Amino acid sequence: MSTEQEHPKKAFGWAARDSSGVLSPFNFSRRETGEKDVTFKVAYCGICHSDLHLIKNELESTEWAASTYPLVPGHEIVGVVTEVGSKVEKFKVGDKVGVGCMVGSCRSCDSCANNLENYCPQMILTYGSKYLDGTTTYGGYSDIMVADEHFIVRVPDSLPLDGAAPLLCAGITTYSPLRYFGLDKPGMHVGVAGLGGLGHVAVKFAKAMGLKVTVISTSPGKEEEAIKHLHADSFLVSRDEDQMQAAMGTMDGIIDTVSANHPLLPYIDLLKSHGKLVMVGAPEKRPELPVFPLLMGRKIVAGSCVGGMKETQEMIDFAAKHNVTADIEVIPIDYVNTAMERLAKTDVRYRFVIDIGNTLKPSS
Repeated sequence: MSTEQEHPKKAFGWAARDSSGVLSPFNFSRRETGEKDVTFKVAYCGICHSDLHLIKNELESTEWAASTYPLVPGHEIVGVVTEVGSKVEKFKVGDKVGVGCMVGSCRSCDSCANNLENYCPQMILTYGSKYLDGTTTYGGYSDIMVADEHFIVRVPDSLPLDGAAPLLCAGITTYSPLRYFGLDKPGMHVGVAGLGGLGHVAVKFAKAMGLKVTVISTSPGKEEEAIKHLHADSFLVSRDEDQMQAAMGTMDGIIDTVSANHPLLPYIDLLKSHGKLVMVGAPEKRPELPVFPLLMGRKIVAGSCVGGMKETQEMIDFAAKHNVTADIEVIPIDYVNTAMERLAKTDVRYRFVIDIGNTLKPSS
């Protein structure tokens, strides 16, 4: 079990040491609680698909930076505050809180000034990044977390911590484009492409906003789940040409959560004039963009990446008001490597969440 001492506060987690992606116990350290910092004991941490890619360094060939090891993943982190700095204004010991995909930004660029820290060129990722003092950031597969209060979200008491954890990535990733692109007006018809960790939360948020929701999937077997359990209004098998043809020109927007390589034209054809196809999944290969169908309906293909801190708090508050949580399978930390194998085969409904508080124990 390797140790890396950079800071005074001892921490313990599970890390990948190389591109095999195998996670194992890891002693490391966190900084002391600074005057604007919040320290919390981690209770749960969701497993995002990007965790799987990054522990195996599978995104080096795309626009992502190469992974650096040892790597402690996890950016869907929730827990209870144990210590606050002398200048912290928004949080106190005992509060339920969370950290999502980022722990820092420049705080002075146009994006930061407009509550869009997620688009700051100097955004600091929660793990696998470098903090302002040059030390490595480590994620939530660990016992404690320390972050500037600006990047901490309050979790309302009515939300269960385990089901709320995935909202800090999957939730904001789908909530933000619905809001920003105006696809949140009751009665609108929105498609959700892909019914996985992101897609199932997108359906829940869209229904809570009063939208008509169609799930678009390659898997006919997911229809009953989509309609009976998630209360989608309809279901389209994207490989069924007759179904897709019948639905052409019926949707105001589509949230595309699919991270596998796939053609965009069938989705563009489903849109009404002025419809918006918003990409939130990140396929490895760059898709072809068919321009003529965009011209013939003034349609938009856009992208969206998580959300700023203000909007993330809004999302969590909205989730609490409308009782939106992720559908999860809670696992002990020593199951995490098996969970990663299952995630690679999409064998989870719909998000693994690690029970950090009860199962992460330092070995003697």
